[in-house]
Amino acid sequence: MDRFVDIATDGRHLSTHRGFLIVEEDGAEIGRVALDDVHAVIVHAHGATWSGSLVARLAERGAPIVFCGPNHNPIAVTLPLEGHHAQNARMQAQWGASRPLEKQLWRRIVQAKIAMQGSLLDARGAPGAAGFQLIARRVKSGDPDNVEAQAARRYWPALMGKDFRRDRAALGANALLNYGYTVMRATCARAVVAAGLHPTIGIQHSNRGNAFALADDLVEPFRPLVDALVAAMIEEGIDALDPPLKRRFARLIALDLRIAGEASPVSVAAQRLAQSLAKAFETGRAELALFDPPTPMEWAALARLDDQAEA
Repeated sequence: MDRFVDIATDGRHLSTHRGFLIVEEDGAEIGRVALDDVHAVIVHAHGATWSGSLVARLAERGAPIVFCGPNHNPIAVTLPLEGHHAQNARMQAQWGASRPLEKQLWRRIVQAKIAMQGSLLDARGAPGAAGFQLIARRVKSGDPDNVEAQAARRYWPALMGKDFRRDRAALGANALLNYGYTVMRATCARAVVAAGLHPTIGIQHSNRGNAFALADDLVEPFRPLVDALVAAMIEEGIDALDPPLKRRFARLIALDLRIAGEASPVSVAAQRLAQSLAKAFETGRAELALFDPPTPMEWAALARLDDQAEA
């Protein structure tokens, strides 16, 4: 079972012993998780410490450690140097990908994201949802008209209310979104490395200091899944993170999505998308294994994700 380990309390020490990730406080063990079950470790506590052997053992399993700053924004990540038997060839193909190919790939990703946004709004009965299909069709190669941003300007007020502004430094709903996106970015970063690609070399995101650039490209269609859960939380009167809420976010990676008629959990959908991207770099064809938007019933079930399962 894939599990997120979230460290939010100062003074915790992380190490490994006989195949387990061990969490200690004041020299006493307070928890353990089988290393093979760890999907990712998210660290918010700046006073936490860890052993080098733990970092190595997690890297061998492709599990990233994500270090977060204020408001749950990721600021650093550890990833393995080796992730796939054909890694060298795939990274060379990635590095040598033509700009026209990258633009076509980005067009498909943006279209998928906008389709997801429209599907979510439609499931919630929000006005203007049907227009997102038309908006998605307007996306050109490379999205030179920034249709993605145009869609966002309609999307956020329709989903969260006319007074909402997306601000990564803000609290409340924005902090919840930050945490959910961190979960999804870790999942995509893990998938990128497993596919033999380099997470820093993006097809659209290209910030020189962003170790997540390619993961940030691939995470875009997954973001509305987080948005749906956060919107439901806000309606429940929730505006701050606690351990049960983090477990609800962690359960997102087990949510089933449909790809070519087959159901795959989010974690597998991310892997299939990354693998298809690697193939696109190798073949020069802009073909991606993108998932279909959930049905209204599936969106409703996502919003009701409970906290009974462990993260």
